[in-house]
Amino acid sequence: MSLASRTRRRLVLSVGGGALVLGAAILAALVVGPRFSTGARAPASAGTTLEKLDLYGSVPEFSLIERSGRRVGRNDLQGKVWVANFIYTKCTETCPTQSLQIAQLQRSFGDVPDMRFVSITVDPQHDTWEVLASYARRYGADPERWLFLTGDKRGIYCLAKGFNLGVVDPSDPNPPACDSAALRPFGAVLAWLGPPAAFATHGSQGLIMHSARLVLIDRAGRIRAYHPATNEASLERLTPNLRRLLAERDTGSR
Repeated sequence: MSLASRTRRRLVLSVGGGALVLGAAILAALVVGPRFSTGARAPASAGTTLEKLDLYGSVPEFSLIERSGRRVGRNDLQGKVWVANFIYTKCTETCPTQSLQIAQLQRSFGDVPDMRFVSITVDPQHDTWEVLASYARRYGADPERWLFLTGDKRGIYCLAKGFNLGVVDPSDPNPPACDSAALRPFGAVLAWLGPPAAFATHGSQGLIMHSARLVLIDRAGRIRAYHPATNEASLERLTPNLRRLLAERDTGSR
């Protein structure tokens, strides 16, 4: 084999090896789960569950429209312990399950004045505040304690990423662009690949992929735990977590 041939062969192997390493890294990042924003803690080990109360980031600023027609933002929930989730009214897979679970939580915490539940639609084009009002009545949602939010699609999808959750609308040729680099180690590459499977689920007719997890937020607006709405064992651990957060009277305590 000539010197030129050997050089070309080493170059091909080197490039191929680099591509394999990058591919493996991207795959590993997708499998691990959510990407945590600056200042957040990822689980200490592979055996640590996201249901463990910890600090997984802070809820970003947002301004959306509640089903009552009023504007609601992060500051309106300051000092409250709340549970957030992402749904849409045409979804027939996990969304009804999520809403039923929150309806149960609303009953369980009916005597707690500083408890809130916040459901955010990922289909704002269809889910106007009037549509959400009708959906909320179906589940007996208390208008003061269980909020349903809609608004600008980009704002909602970027808010979901701020929660470290994935949302993808495959039918949208121009998906909302967010600052993916701040949330994901591989930035635009992973954004193109879509949300990790563990944090996304198909909605009705496969229209929208979105998270089926309930997110626990403390009085200071910090994300403290994630619970899959479709996992009964996880939901049994959710209520004790909420009670511990409610017992943290000081917003700076953990």
